[in-house]
Amino acid sequence: MDAPFTSISFAPEKQSPLLFLCDHASNAVPAPYGDLGLSKALFQTHIAYDIGAADVAIALAQAYGAAALLGGVSRLLIDLNRGPGDPTLVMKLSDGSIIPGNRDADDAEVTRRLQQFHAPYHAAIREQMARIGKTAILISIHSFTPSWKSVARPWDVGVLYGRDQRLAVPLMKQLAMAGFIVGDNEPYTGALEGDTLDTHGTGTGHANVLIEIRQDFLTDADKAQAMAVRLKPIIDAALAEMER
Repeated sequence: MDAPFTSISFAPEKQSPLLFLCDHASNAVPAPYGDLGLSKALFQTHIAYDIGAADVAIALAQAYGAAALLGGVSRLLIDLNRGPGDPTLVMKLSDGSIIPGNRDADDAEVTRRLQQFHAPYHAAIREQMARIGKTAILISIHSFTPSWKSVARPWDVGVLYGRDQRLAVPLMKQLAMAGFIVGDNEPYTGALEGDTLDTHGTGTGHANVLIEIRQDFLTDADKAQAMAVRLKPIIDAALAEMER
């Protein structure tokens, strides 16, 4: 998957208002960039992509008959969940690993990657949002490591949001009722100016939420599918509560 993105088609008869996103779906790097000077083993870790997140996003989109857009290149090449001016757009160091292929990435190279990979992905989001219309709701799926800097993370699922809490608040409630340990804007904050949901959701008035799932729930495709099955009725209940 080294195209700018992969599109999962929707079922017109269901007329779902949902659009599922997975910014960090892929660990692929296009051939011209080689391996960015990194070992193959590192591309199987969280620094390259969000482990299991794509499987969950696809399963949920299929369950709803909704569209999904999956980022097609590794976050090591360019982070699709960052605004064009963000200093972490093209990382030169990630979780202690120097990225040799990014060391000399000057403004011209960053612009080239923006045009080739970042811009088409975000254009596709705008296209799908326009197709759905003003009722569109964005749900972005990510995953996080069970520990960070040797400190265990207690949350099963994190719910990230910025100014728009319409879906986040009922979703956190429903997750907790289902027995999950829920992170409220943990392990990261969702209030990141210029990120995907800020740009296409909060900034345009569309309800949105980012769901972070701890990666030990997603260690293989079967587990990811099972997590999607668990999440579906929880999301249903949160959407119903949001509409009241």
